[in-house]
Amino acid sequence: MSSSPASVIPNPHSAKALSSARRATRAQFAALGTLAGTWGAHVPSVKLHYVLGEAMLSTVLLAAAVGAVASLFAAGRIVARLGARKTAMVAACVMCAVLGVVLMLPNLAVLLPLMMLFGAAMSVFDVAINTEGSELETLSGRAIMSNLHGMFSVGGMVGAGVASVLLRAGIAPALQLALVCAAVAAFAVVSARGMLDTHVAQAADASEKAHFAWPRGLLLVLGLLIFAGMTAEGVMYDWSVLYLKQDIGMPQAQAALGYATFAAAMALARFGGDALRARYSERALLGAGAALSATAMAVVLLSANAWIALVGFALVGAGLAPVAPILFNAATRVPGVSRAAAIASVTSIGYSGFMVGPPLIGGIAQNSSLTAALGVVVLAAVMLALGARYVPDKA
Repeated sequence: MSSSPASVIPNPHSAKALSSARRATRAQFAALGTLAGTWGAHVPSVKLHYVLGEAMLSTVLLAAAVGAVASLFAAGRIVARLGARKTAMVAACVMCAVLGVVLMLPNLAVLLPLMMLFGAAMSVFDVAINTEGSELETLSGRAIMSNLHGMFSVGGMVGAGVASVLLRAGIAPALQLALVCAAVAAFAVVSARGMLDTHVAQAADASEKAHFAWPRGLLLVLGLLIFAGMTAEGVMYDWSVLYLKQDIGMPQAQAALGYATFAAAMALARFGGDALRARYSERALLGAGAALSATAMAVVLLSANAWIALVGFALVGAGLAPVAPILFNAATRVPGVSRAAAIASVTSIGYSGFMVGPPLIGGIAQNSSLTAALGVVVLAAVMLALGARYVPDKA
């Protein structure tokens, strides 16, 4: 897989426009990460507010998963018709509006459908910004996907860190979510103005190829590997804070730092990832990173020690860092489908891990323990390490 495919598609954009688009797209990844970090830090708040057990909490997470996966069948068409910029603006407003009121709803009957909408908006937003990122990498002739996903991790660290500070200050969780989501929505809409109108000019002749592409062949292999990686990553987003609070005994304000540590390490690894992709085999990077994540998480669960958990979470984050940048970009090189359709295709499987995996953890935890359930992270990382050999290496 080449990380410098600029010769494939002529570049009609000026260097200034590409630079502006890269900054805007980095901001979008940061916005998405901030929402993910904020949500992850407040999963215990949702559990407490609605008086949920692990099984019912997993139902809430499953509702988001259903919306996320279902929306991917239309995500390619939406991006092709509206362009990545407009799609990102609309999806950002929807997901921020829903998350902003998630602790103000009267009951689960209202919460569950709104969580479906939240998941749908988040996945469409994700496809839009990954489509933009892939096109920018092609047009600029240099690897940038790891850097973009690094901004997602930075956002996750910021979201979890801000939640920790506000919890320490005694700010009500419902007010926290409302304020943070309003700020993120404004930031995402303003910064999106610098993005390219990806696919808009091509909509007429690309409409036939922009439909959802059922994963098969190489797309299926890539999708399954993304599934393994996002299962591990999604479990860390949704359950790491609760694990530190419930099984290790840390206060929630301190437990939120566990997620921030995970996200910070992932961000640092991703910012160096583009240089590593240019120098080393991508399948080797995937395999080594996954092996590191599996080993670190196994040590965390066996030790049940707070400090070891914080260090271990950092190593898990660093090990999982190469997964999304490498595999999403690989999907866009599969012939016969548009960028958005290819990304939506593998994301349909990947989001099943990213958002269906964590609810499954709840079911296991309900019948065993959360510590035992988090062994899924180890299993997913091992599967990814073994499957990395099937990823086409860069030319």
